[in-house]
Amino acid sequence: MQKPLVSILTPFKNTAAFLEACILSIQAQTHTHWELLIVDDHSTDNSAALVAAFAKTDSRIHLLNNEGSGIINALQVAYKHSTGALITRMDSDDIMTINKLEVLVHQLETYGKRHVAVGGVSYFNANGVGPGYKSYELWLNALTQKGTNYSEIYKECVIPSPCWMLHREDLDRCGAFQPHVYPEDYDLTFRFYKHGYTCIPCSEVIHKWRDYSTRTSRTHVHYAQNHFTTLKVQHFLDIDYNLDKNLVVWGAGTKGKLMAQLFLDREVPFEWICDNPNKIGKSIYGKRLLNFEALADIKNPQSLITVANKAAQQEIRTYLNQLQLLPFKDYIFFC
Repeated sequence: MQKPLVSILTPFKNTAAFLEACILSIQAQTHTHWELLIVDDHSTDNSAALVAAFAKTDSRIHLLNNEGSGIINALQVAYKHSTGALITRMDSDDIMTINKLEVLVHQLETYGKRHVAVGGVSYFNANGVGPGYKSYELWLNALTQKGTNYSEIYKECVIPSPCWMLHREDLDRCGAFQPHVYPEDYDLTFRFYKHGYTCIPCSEVIHKWRDYSTRTSRTHVHYAQNHFTTLKVQHFLDIDYNLDKNLVVWGAGTKGKLMAQLFLDREVPFEWICDNPNKIGKSIYGKRLLNFEALADIKNPQSLITVANKAAQQEIRTYLNQLQLLPFKDYIFFC
């Protein structure tokens, strides 16, 4: 019995330095029944010529041109031309381990539809991986090992864009690549979550994630922090906001102030607390900041915590436990 066809969707723009290694890693897959829909997003280097040379000798590789501009439009083009029963993404500057597709396909064959196949990732950089990226890798892989990715979805993107696989029907059901919302990988992850797709646990590292100074996620305005916060607030209001609870924003740093402003703009009522003595009692955007201890007097709170410091987060957890408040039900960490 033939294994299912996997459609690999890969946008690229000026990644000639990395494309050969990327495509060779795809061609080396132990699961050989795949098609690569690889879309040129108006490259000005020799990326397209490099891909064209591969396409001439491998009929599974289909070089396409972006009809619009940007990653989302490129993904839409790739998906429109895909024919596989299973869909996955791949970044043009990354590398697959030899069994990546095999692992993801096996997961979906074992668990069936309404599941997201995910796997472990490993960052690499010619100059070494910084502590921030290494911390993110360890955090992400710990969630993936247990399949508990959604438990911390409001902190960071909990499903890496180039390391998931879905049944086509499931991807269509949650809107595929139609929403023109950045960051697009985080938005898609929220839609997986909203539709109740279960992440399949995986303890194996199957994707090598390249980090370098000009990587899009480091440099493009679409991946700036304000886009992340806005996206998280929008999905929170759509998915997890409980009208029967009293909304509380904890923290008045950059993220806390942006979140407060978004709620004010949307006329969403909330209380605002913090533990910074220089801000307690002051008004920002016309909203008075209360001492965090006021939380004990707020009936049935739903707290959104924007404090990033790890030690402070642990102190906050201890305080919330003393109040007998439950994670995700009564409070959510947003960073």
